[in-house]
Amino acid sequence: MNTYPTITIDLILDRVTIKDVLQAILDAILFHRLFGTVKPTTREVFGVTMPGVSDSEMGQLVEEKVELFWKGIEEGMSKRGQIIITFSEKRPKKSWFQVYVGEEDVPWEQWIINAEIKQPRDRDRQKFDAALSNTLTKAIHTMLTHTSSDRGRTAVPLITDATGISPFPIRIAVKIGGVEIG
Repeated sequence: MNTYPTITIDLILDRVTIKDVLQAILDAILFHRLFGTVKPTTREVFGVTMPGVSDSEMGQLVEEKVELFWKGIEEGMSKRGQIIITFSEKRPKKSWFQVYVGEEDVPWEQWIINAEIKQPRDRDRQKFDAALSNTLTKAIHTMLTHTSSDRGRTAVPLITDATGISPFPIRIAVKIGGVEIG
């Protein structure tokens, strides 16, 4: 059983919006969970201003994962998938006799973005876009509420390495139809 917080964001997207929305959501999560010196940026998606981080390395990672998700949806039969961001810390790994044998990544927080792809009819487009805008607003609210809550703040381990944009390992996994790809 996971002892760390898991935050879930559910999205219903279409082929036109999938890349922009997923990149905005991932950027916003990273904005709230990177603890190094970051250059903030914003992105407008469906009338919602989403925070982000202006960093070429993180931007490339986000683009790669969103592209992997896109290709998985396009090639697969499933129109549902997940992008899972796991934040961990490095801890000394012990063997049976309490001897340290290297380091291991121990998760301290996980974000799960569930995305379902639907194609709205032309007459339903305005309603679909309004619902997506509302969902993005709720996602930002979820991020703010969690990261500023006691549980969200106490989940973050002590920062012992102040170099780089993130003192913690970040893993972004893509699953389509329950199977991890990439």
